[in-house]
Amino acid sequence: MSKTSTPSPARDYDAIVIGAGFSGLALLHHLRDIGLRTLVVDGEDGIGGTWWVNRYPGVRTDSEYSYYSFSFSKEVREEWTWSERYPSGGEVLDYLNFVADRLDLRKDIQLNTWVESATYDEPANTWTVRFADGREITTKFLVSGMGVLSQAIYPNIPGLDTFAGEKYHSSHWPRAGVDLKGKKVGLIGLGASGIQIVPTIAPEVEEFFVFQRTPNYVVETSNEAVTDEDMAYLREHYDEIYEKAANHPFGVAMEPAQHSALEVDDATRREIFESKWNQGGFHFANECFNDLATDHEASELASEFIRSKIREIVKDPETADLLSPKTYSFNGKRVPTGHGYYAAFNLDHVHLVDVADTPISAITDKGIVVGDTEYELDVLIFATGFDAMTGTLTNIDIVGRNGVTLRDKWSEEGLRSNLGISAHGFPNFFMSLGPQTPYSNLVVPIQLGAQWLQRALVWAGENGVERFEATPESERWWVEETERTGKATVMYSEGKKAKAWFLGDNVPGKQEEFQVYMGGGHVYQQYCREAEAEGYSSFLADKVALAR
Repeated sequence: MSKTSTPSPARDYDAIVIGAGFSGLALLHHLRDIGLRTLVVDGEDGIGGTWWVNRYPGVRTDSEYSYYSFSFSKEVREEWTWSERYPSGGEVLDYLNFVADRLDLRKDIQLNTWVESATYDEPANTWTVRFADGREITTKFLVSGMGVLSQAIYPNIPGLDTFAGEKYHSSHWPRAGVDLKGKKVGLIGLGASGIQIVPTIAPEVEEFFVFQRTPNYVVETSNEAVTDEDMAYLREHYDEIYEKAANHPFGVAMEPAQHSALEVDDATRREIFESKWNQGGFHFANECFNDLATDHEASELASEFIRSKIREIVKDPETADLLSPKTYSFNGKRVPTGHGYYAAFNLDHVHLVDVADTPISAITDKGIVVGDTEYELDVLIFATGFDAMTGTLTNIDIVGRNGVTLRDKWSEEGLRSNLGISAHGFPNFFMSLGPQTPYSNLVVPIQLGAQWLQRALVWAGENGVERFEATPESERWWVEETERTGKATVMYSEGKKAKAWFLGDNVPGKQEEFQVYMGGGHVYQQYCREAEAEGYSSFLADKVALAR
């Protein structure tokens, strides 16, 4: 691949990437490889992004090890060894640090560097990035690698700050850990984080109160050790496995289901559901039937199967009934992988408190009030999720042409981007996993996106293109395509019922719209290839304007 031109003396860097997680490391490797003087900055004091920030008990991937890693480095592939089918957060963090060391990335990463703002200078065609310590540096290209699940949110409950005991958010867990032995613990929030916390801490606490507003369809799984034979197979077939994941709608190395849940008899359907339940995790969502995400009747059939499994596992019928979702069907929330979640409620000291009909009315200095009952606690844990997809991008001032911030653009126009990569009015600003990118196992679009941007910037250098910027037409097309495909799934109607984050409904006051592209990661990548084949015309707003 040809290299780009040497850095201009009028700026400090060719590219600045915000975030040192999966996205930041992939971008740094690929942009540096084409001769761009690139700097990665991160406000935390360690590499890892989401996996550095989220260190709560039980944190691990929902994706299997074989497709939750980069494929672009032969050295990393050959030398790194996974230990678990679903790697723990600590092991993923070790992997990312290994990548940084093996590819010599640390020398171009600055940690403890909080970005306050980034402002575009049109005459100079540069971005000025200002940090919390007052420093400023300039760059031609600005890239967000800030991730999709790092802007934590807290519930709006009266008395939140009055609790006198220990209080933790899952994404702000103390690095030294928390001793919960012999304590009365309360948990608010049962998304993916809460579902992982419950079975991990349940055996060690004295009493555990789990406050549930909306139950989830948890697909249980097993977590076998990875053997030497497993790693040998992975290394031999790495490209094949990665290609399968890249061509799968959800970015996983699985076989797409071929049949509808409605075209088989009850016994056959049950047998297929059972087989994929036993394989665990995403296998159930992706390999049972091809219409669990598009047909409401099929989705409800999957729902009732999971309810039957809950009734099998959970001994107390009343608790099993509360854990069984009834207000929405399967796929209305992102499908979480469980590791003994339902079985944890068989412990005598674990109490499920339903707050759907009788909400939490207050947090006091002693605990949580629900109706006429006050639950006294020593520790209160919030696993209340994130302002997903947009939160990190709107939490800082990204100021484009005419002084307009990205936050104000999206507030006034709704989410607008071209393929979730570029936004009109923000030249030479790119997003890894920006809003309206695929609903997917994220490592796949991260790597493919870094490689797409690498090729795009090489092309720009070879063709004298100074500004990449989404055209207004491309933004209109992409939001229409995102809405069209999203509304063709059960995620729309059922997600609304479940207040799903992928619609923005988990954040009070946030506009309801699809935060992600539901049309399939493989379809999304085809659109990216088409944009490339067309000479990136939908990313050349200034040239389109001049042509008019």
